[in-house]
Amino acid sequence: MPHLDVNWDIRDLDLHWATPGTIVLIIFVGLLFRWFVNRAIDRLVARASKGNLPGIIANTKAGDFLSELRPGNSERRKQRAQTMGSLLKSIASGLILAIVIVMVLAQLNVNIAPIIASAGIIGVAFGFGAQNLVKDFLAGIFMILEDQYGVGDVVDLGEATGVVEAVGLRVTRLRDVNGTVWYVRNGEVLRVGNQSQNWARTVLDITVGYEADLDQVQTILQEEATAMFEDPQFHDVIIEAPEVWGVERFDKDGAVVRVVLKTAPLEQWQVARAMRQRIKHRFDAAGIRIPTSFQTSTGPDA
Repeated sequence: MPHLDVNWDIRDLDLHWATPGTIVLIIFVGLLFRWFVNRAIDRLVARASKGNLPGIIANTKAGDFLSELRPGNSERRKQRAQTMGSLLKSIASGLILAIVIVMVLAQLNVNIAPIIASAGIIGVAFGFGAQNLVKDFLAGIFMILEDQYGVGDVVDLGEATGVVEAVGLRVTRLRDVNGTVWYVRNGEVLRVGNQSQNWARTVLDITVGYEADLDQVQTILQEEATAMFEDPQFHDVIIEAPEVWGVERFDKDGAVVRVVLKTAPLEQWQVARAMRQRIKHRFDAAGIRIPTSFQTSTGPDA
């Protein structure tokens, strides 16, 4: 019978299965590490989805009103956290996949030094050539994390003001009052004025003639604002008792008296229109003149 070299067969078997076994192990460890990373991100998202009202308004009537809106606020917070979680998962998966591929190529005796060098060169070139793109993405990430604004908010971004229609990591799309659609790069936004977060305020500066009794004017403004606050139609719109702040300044046409009403987000304009109409009716009944710079001709051709 022919002699079998058992030792040689075993060594050959080890050499045959060494590389595939290592590759399988690398892939398994990569998948396991990706699972741990995704699990950690999910926990981070779950924690970010929970939050409280800002302390500055938590103990006010506005805070009580906003507590009723907490489900909507929580949903928005949850969506923002999920967006960031999805982004972090994509970045982590891409990095892990790249590392696994390089390690597998190394096991296949592929020279990975040029690949690593090329990646470094490409990274440097990308960093210099796409600075604005990186700036836009970073600004978009922090904008989403900090909840500076979201879809449906009315914001002032400097060059453009309007309703936000879409929020991306690179650009924000909003539509102004004239219907014009603006695309604003996130990296170019230096300041954001959000008119939709938590609450808003209607500020009305009412000008009356100098001959008017200012005490009477303030009384009328307080009565009308209070009546509007108690009106069931505005029960969920005006969230705090209105205030008359008094004489704001003196203009060439008359004295300016300020009245303010705290409202739900995006309701300040509706309240302002209704309040102006009420004030006009009361002033007409009381004989209080609202001066204007427009001069009406009283000549024979009028």
